[in-house]
Amino acid sequence: MITNTTAPVTDIDPFSLESITNPHPMNARLRELGPVFWVEKYQCFGVARHDWVYEILTDFETYISGGGAGPNDIRQDPEWRPPSILESDPPTHTAMRRALTGVINPAKMRQLRGGFEQHAHELGDSLLEEAQVDGIKDIAEPYPLKVFPDAVGLRPSGRENLLPYGSMVFNAFGADNQIRQEAFREGEKVSAWIMESCARENLSETGLGAEIWAAAEQGLVSPEQATLLVRALLSAGVDTTVFGIGNTLYCLASNPDQWEALRAEPQLAKFAVDEALRVESPFQKFHRTVAVDTQIEGVEIPAGAKVLVFLGAANHDPDKWGADAGSFDLQRSASGHVAFGMGLHQCVGQPIARLEIELVLTALATRFERIELAGDPVPWIHNVLRGWERLPLSLTRAA
Repeated sequence: MITNTTAPVTDIDPFSLESITNPHPMNARLRELGPVFWVEKYQCFGVARHDWVYEILTDFETYISGGGAGPNDIRQDPEWRPPSILESDPPTHTAMRRALTGVINPAKMRQLRGGFEQHAHELGDSLLEEAQVDGIKDIAEPYPLKVFPDAVGLRPSGRENLLPYGSMVFNAFGADNQIRQEAFREGEKVSAWIMESCARENLSETGLGAEIWAAAEQGLVSPEQATLLVRALLSAGVDTTVFGIGNTLYCLASNPDQWEALRAEPQLAKFAVDEALRVESPFQKFHRTVAVDTQIEGVEIPAGAKVLVFLGAANHDPDKWGADAGSFDLQRSASGHVAFGMGLHQCVGQPIARLEIELVLTALATRFERIELAGDPVPWIHNVLRGWERLPLSLTRAA
């Protein structure tokens, strides 16, 4: 059993409703504890300051992914699904990532951009006569649920399983609580559909899925790994993008001056994406496993310990971002944020997510003079992701 001897102890529950619905006060308190602390409720270490979050994300030999991103060490206590690239280390991870980066590359982004842009404009046109919308149900969900599965080459029927599957994957990175249990309510049905959809015969002849299977045919990965890589795309390519679009809309609707700046200079859309990812990070926290005895500024961290890494807290660290770290500012350079991770395990699909968010913002900015909150957003209750279940927005059409 892993125990703590010298780290500051906190009784904060990172997976309580209070912490989930408004993580920013909790994150500030955790940063104040020091470079590392002990989370008493879950008997694990935690880091919330940017420098040490960055260190743990980039030191893949000391803080491994092969133990799983959740609270249990899946090397001793296997999880509900076979581990994939998210839960792997070199050399397995190296081969799988090489296959993915061969598929998701700048040339592929240029190829996808035209179709993605067309759908973004179609979405914008569909909202022109609407005075009020739900930023989640009317914008953030339908767009990625259309363009991304099409890009993968997924069969049309059954796509309603994508969001529940992503909810299962990411909720399992947190506590084994009621939130996780609810996410798994239809787990067997959803998992079965996902695995069937990853098989070569159930994917289109073109698309990202077909290209991953082509890598298997070339011997770059095994057929089993190809299935898991397609599965990884389906789990990581929808939920986080939905949350990313919703959170960006929330930031802009909450800061009308920043929306005006975006309309005046549409090329700021890329900056808006990164600043929103920093301020309202879709991925708030997950675990790493300590491979060897180590130290964090004098605190002994034994091999086998779990470290809860608070990405959202790191992205608000005033030592990195200044005293106004919590504010949304398109003029800020958000370079160095850890919303997509960092280092070896930095999200390989992030160019697709960035492209989707950018195109949605551009389509809206060319059509609407103002986007403002039309009521209080309703937080999505999720163990590790940060976003909204409902986001009421008022739209003022441009003249």
